[in-house]
Amino acid sequence: QVQLVESGGGLVQAGGSLRLSCAASGSMLSISAMGWYRQAPGKQREWVATITTGGRTIYADSVKGRFTITRDNAKTTVTVFLQMNSLKPEDTAVYYCYGRTGGIGTLPNYWGQGTQVTVPS
Repeated sequence: QVQLVESGGGLVQAGGSLRLSCAASGSMLSISAMGWYRQAPGKQREWVATITTGGRTIYADSVKGRFTITRDNAKTTVTVFLQMNSLKPEDTAVYYCYGRTGGIGTLPNYWGQGTQVTVPS
């Protein structure tokens, strides 16, 4: 099992920045990639960004050039960060950290509890 705990959400004005963190612990050897999804009110959950264990990063077109995903590997935990710059009202959503054990295109196996990001219009 893998446990994911997000932090760093909040309210920020348009054009501002936030950094989300996701602390992962447990059976990390099984994880092939981690990343973020988000879900805005009344909308489906959408994928935002992924970082693989090899360090490859992939972004949704809607955040490319504004968001950066990184990871920090410690002895017993892995922390994944999402640096969000030039935030827009349409970035308002609950952001969920995820971990998956399969290859590209497979669904997440683990989810965090979510953290709210609000960018007022």
